Amino acid sequence: MQGMTHRAESIERTLRLVFDPEQLQVIDESASHAGHGGFDARGSHFRVRMVSHAFSGKSRLARHRLVYDALAAMLAHDIHALALDLHAPGDLPKPAQP
Repeated sequence: MQGMTHRAESIERTLRLVFDPEQLQVIDESASHAGHGGFDARGSHFRVRMVSHAFSGKSRLARHRLVYDALAAMLAHDIHALALDLHAPGDLPKPAQP
C-alpha cells in the first residue's frame, strides 16, 4: 500500500475484508480531476479493479451493488467518483475496443 492515500488504503482494507479478492487494485485518479467538482486532494476519485469469488454467477449490476454496499459509509462522505472493473475468477477478458 506504499504511496496510497488514506482513503485508498481504507477502500482497499474494506474490500479485502468483505470480498477476500484474488486480485485487487485501488487507483486514486483524483489528480486528473483537479478543478472538477468533487475534487479533494486527499483522494476523491477512485478506480477499483477486483477479481473475487463473491462475484461468481452475479450480473454486472449485482457486483456493483455489492461493492457500493461495502463502501456505503465512504460513498456518503469521502468518495466523489468510483469506477469499477469487477470479475469472478475465470471470467473471460473483454476484447479491446478499437
